Amino acid sequence: MLKGLDPVLSADLLWVLAAMGHGDDLALVDANHPAQTIAAGTTSGRLIRLPGLSMARAARAILSVLPLDDFEPGPVRRMEVVGNPDEIPAVQAEMQAEIDFAAGRSTPCLGIERFAFYEAAKASFAVIQVGDPRPYGCFLLRKGVIAGEPG
Repeated sequence: MLKGLDPVLSADLLWVLAAMGHGDDLALVDANHPAQTIAAGTTSGRLIRLPGLSMARAARAILSVLPLDDFEPGPVRRMEVVGNPDEIPAVQAEMQAEIDFAAGRSTPCLGIERFAFYEAAKASFAVIQVGDPRPYGCFLLRKGVIAGEPG
């Protein structure tokens, strides 16, 4: 345990988040996602599992330390519901609330078709699989920057 850090943030997860650079994507996916297969094609080849957690709980922990990219629109993308791309399932609505809270403003998730999402997830830095069993709990988070003076 470390002081001031959410206990959901394991050493492996913190490594992934710290190793990512500005513009790298993180695939945050539900329990139904083919995470092991997709993770093999990512930059790091890493799959981090967070069993037993809801998507919102995992997102809250991750977004407590991961800045979202604010240099371009759409730093968060979601998998669209097959046959109804405008539908927002409960898991996505909950995730949207966590994103808006972390960003301090409304930050809409852009939709990506299911198979396009899989391809985009393969191009991400790593995959984090949450134990949430609800379908369409699949997101891409683009890392931003933290500007400041050197210490």
